[in-house]
Amino acid sequence: MQLKIKKLNDRAIMPEYQTSGSAGMDLYALLDEPLVIKPMERVLIPTGLAIAIPKAYVGLLFPRSSVGLKMGIGKPNSVGVIDSDYRGEIKMSAINYTDENVAIEDGMRMSQLVIVPTQHVEVLEVLELDETERGDGGFGSTGIRG
Repeated sequence: MQLKIKKLNDRAIMPEYQTSGSAGMDLYALLDEPLVIKPMERVLIPTGLAIAIPKAYVGLLFPRSSVGLKMGIGKPNSVGVIDSDYRGEIKMSAINYTDENVAIEDGMRMSQLVIVPTQHVEVLEVLELDETERGDGGFGSTGIRG
């Protein structure tokens, strides 16, 4: 499968897999000057890229684990969803979970993009659902130890 990518800025860096086993392609910040994120502040970080995700696929944006662990930066919505019909600039949402200002610089790898197949389903309203062993057991109902 091919992923068509358009540079919206000459300085934009094309996403790339860092290793042959990488699930996601790293996305790079495109900034004219460092962006300082204050504690608990939410921002959008531009990439300077637009993409054409094939129909029946979705682009999922995840924070890079090293950015979260080393810098305390995460995504306020956990995972970003890029629909196959979106053609605008890809921007990475970020939140500073630390109690200090964090500077993001041009060219930093901030997120990873994973392309995943999707399927539309027919929605049916029903009066009852089939029974399962778990039933309606929710959060923590299966315990935390093996």
